[in-house]
Amino acid sequence: MCSEKRQLGRLFLRRMLLIVSLAFLAGCTNTAMTKNQMVETRIAKQNRSSKTNEINEKIFNQVQPAPAATDPLLGSGDLLEMKVFEAPELVTQVRISSRGFITLPLLTDVEAAGLTARELEMKIEGLYRAKYIRDPHVSLFVQEHLSQKVTFVGQIKSPGTYELPARIKLLDALALAGGLTSKAGGTAQVRRVGKTMEDTGSYIVDLDRLINEGAAELNIPIHGGDIVFVEEGGMFYVDGAVRMTGAFPIKSTTTLEEAIMTAGGFLSYADSEDVILVRRNAENKREVKHLNLEIAKHGSYPIKDGDILVVGSTFWGRLSSGSGFSFGIPFIGGMSYSNPQRYR
Repeated sequence: MCSEKRQLGRLFLRRMLLIVSLAFLAGCTNTAMTKNQMVETRIAKQNRSSKTNEINEKIFNQVQPAPAATDPLLGSGDLLEMKVFEAPELVTQVRISSRGFITLPLLTDVEAAGLTARELEMKIEGLYRAKYIRDPHVSLFVQEHLSQKVTFVGQIKSPGTYELPARIKLLDALALAGGLTSKAGGTAQVRRVGKTMEDTGSYIVDLDRLINEGAAELNIPIHGGDIVFVEEGGMFYVDGAVRMTGAFPIKSTTTLEEAIMTAGGFLSYADSEDVILVRRNAENKREVKHLNLEIAKHGSYPIKDGDILVVGSTFWGRLSSGSGFSFGIPFIGGMSYSNPQRYR
């Protein structure tokens, strides 16, 4: 009887030593390979696909409210009806030309684009007063207002075409369209067709500098006919010992620490001192960096579009997470081990 117990005891010890040895070997030989496989898998699946409440709050807080009684601006294509009370024969209808001018009785071309109806009335009164009428009173009625519209496309909460309420700038325009979506990238493109070739083109605005750093010079005026396009932000990828692996959109100035939190944080066996970052450089070559989240500067490391993060794991963490007991023979337990990373 005693001999059988000793044999069972030896068998149990051998089992335990075998399981621990296998776990140790798995930890020593397979970890790097597993991380490499994760990196290669993410690279193979990597696609460029297609800001947040905080960003939108900053946009709305920086909006300059327009006066309630401000008239909309006039522009090319608008149809006007003009009356001069002292001279009924001067009544006319005129459309603003593509160059922004109108032609009126007795007057040469008058620049109208970019003015409000009231400003244009005062301008015409001054021109008639200078040569023809002692104290003219001009009334303008906008029959068709086609020019002062701005179109929003891309990652805008309420995309579409809006009539400009007054002279506004980019932040006011973004607020007019409801702000940015959570997938918005860090730049806005304003496409403009101006009166001249010099005025026509695209303007790229760094939204991060404008909104977060207060770079007021980037808050450019928005003109009628402009198209404001906000592209979708980039993606980064997280794998390894985190709660949620996969692809995530880059928010404004996403850091390494924020990227890990976006992926749900570390698992119990994660090694915060062993984070691999794979990034494409300017020559489109792959670069691999080893980062340590325990070092403060690494926690604030900026994440870029297309980055791949793989979080390593500790041997003892994997051992404790993958170990288990089974009871088959009465009073004698069996020990088992499975690599927790294998099922992620």
